[in-house]
Amino acid sequence: METGDELRFDHGDETPARLRGQLSRLLGMTAVQTGRVASDALAAVGAHKNHFMVLAALAEFGDASQADLSGRTRIYTSDLVSVLNDLVKGGWVRRAPDPADKRRNVITITGAGERRLAELDRVLDGVNEHVMAPLDGEERARLFALLGRINAHLADPPEGA
Repeated sequence: METGDELRFDHGDETPARLRGQLSRLLGMTAVQTGRVASDALAAVGAHKNHFMVLAALAEFGDASQADLSGRTRIYTSDLVSVLNDLVKGGWVRRAPDPADKRRNVITITGAGERRLAELDRVLDGVNEHVMAPLDGEERARLFALLGRINAHLADPPEGA
């Protein structure tokens, strides 16, 4: 696994200028480091990002089928089964047959799941604060807006591409 120093974008004179000019390299290395910080923080409380994603989707949109959850969270259905097993075991969600269609399950967040989500929110708020520490409030808002625009642009490839 790469160390933090190996993921540092710029090592001054040791880094070729062409590499320092590559946005994709900067974003990629920053994403890996940010992901590591978040994963470590969540692991410290016995969770991972997919737990948060499922609980957040259920809290915001209500009960859902496994297929709906997979679509909302972008977690592959085969991986989602394992995530749901973890969450059921923790008492954070309930999985029950859909009364309208016994072939599928409906997933419901529990009271314990709401409390768990609040805990994970606090953990990830701390991660965000750590990651964004070098920036003031205005810079943080601007960074989110700019990255959101780039992400939306890349998600909509031009016609014929």
